[in-house]
Amino acid sequence: MLVARRFVVGGRVQGVGFRYFVAEAAAVERLGGFVRNLADGRVEIVVEGDGDAVTRFEWKVRSGPPAARVDAVDVEEGTPSGRPGAFRIEPGS
Repeated sequence: MLVARRFVVGGRVQGVGFRYFVAEAAAVERLGGFVRNLADGRVEIVVEGDGDAVTRFEWKVRSGPPAARVDAVDVEEGTPSGRPGAFRIEPGS
């Protein structure tokens, strides 16, 4: 089943390779979407793909790379477009 989710991740998640970690995790799970830094120091992630793959991806996001410290993850369900496309790192907002 195709699902879409938006994650907003707080903690020490900027300047520690978090976006690249997320992009690699999305590639492994064959998910589409994007990741970007937010002006308030958090990171926003939007993904779409197979429900089981998105669940595995979420566990990776909650752990983060070794240099990161994930303090909070807010999750919102979205509506899948049916065309997830490639995952990309976008410029910060």
